[in-house]
Amino acid sequence: MSVPCVRVPPEEGETTRAMLADRNLVRDDYDITVADGWLYIPVTDADAIAHHEVVSFDAPRRETQTLPEDILGFEPSLERLGRIVILDEDDDERARRVADAVMDSSLPVDTVVNRASEIRGELRVREWDVLAGDGTETVHTEYGTELLLDIAEVYFSPRLATERHRVIEQVTPDEQVFDMFAGVGPFAVPMAARGAAVVACDLNPRAVEYLRENAARNGVEADLTAVEGDVREVAADWDGWADRVVMNLPHTASEFLDTAVALAGDECVLHLYNIQHDSDPFGPGERAIREAAGEAYAIDIETRRVVRSYAPHEENVCLDARLRRR
Repeated sequence: MSVPCVRVPPEEGETTRAMLADRNLVRDDYDITVADGWLYIPVTDADAIAHHEVVSFDAPRRETQTLPEDILGFEPSLERLGRIVILDEDDDERARRVADAVMDSSLPVDTVVNRASEIRGELRVREWDVLAGDGTETVHTEYGTELLLDIAEVYFSPRLATERHRVIEQVTPDEQVFDMFAGVGPFAVPMAARGAAVVACDLNPRAVEYLRENAARNGVEADLTAVEGDVREVAADWDGWADRVVMNLPHTASEFLDTAVALAGDECVLHLYNIQHDSDPFGPGERAIREAAGEAYAIDIETRRVVRSYAPHEENVCLDARLRRR
């Protein structure tokens, strides 16, 4: 039977499926199918799809699957990262019920964890309660890039996949990119795969180990230099080098703008991520960029973007700023 399907390249399948699933748009009674070099994801409401191609496709009906909600009698809130399912439950008994249901379901999962703390410290890690399974390392695929990581040792958010892809697609071959807070490489690795020369820095030694492994895993180790340390202390070797600088450290990135401006070449695009009050989400970041650049650069803010709601009246925002040396 022909049903509305989002059609994407196979390497974008998991990220697109996760995005659609977050909006409850994936049909669970038809199979996701690969045909003629495309991946087809059956959707519940074609009119709700704004940024992907929707076609009519003869998708096969899915054999009966058991989902966690079938076992529990309610739909739990969960997040999938590779073969790990992440819960955010305050009630320990409820969390264990959900974990048991996930493991008994048809989901492809090895481990279920529950958030046990907020993100803490300079290394941006959190504690987890492992409710089922025994490992916190997994391989997450994002728009065709494989990222090995351990959620107990590094910071990573799959919710930012669409935003990362937006920025990555701006990169052209032969660019020189400096990622100031690179983590395991979700910006840096695919940017190198697009032909850029990338320098990627992180304070967390384990994140840098995973970053190097992910560069090798994706065949870009020759194009990516991984640097461990405080970027303010290690970036001097690349002063005036960068065509593009990524600053994804939303709570404190503005404190590093002097370093970012020092990295910038004669023309450079700066991607600054901030957490700001919704009464003025872009003003503080824009003023900080202009103050750091001083008279050395003309500034053009090319994009002002709300990435997601972070907390009541707080937004995670991005400014794409083009700096041109005067």
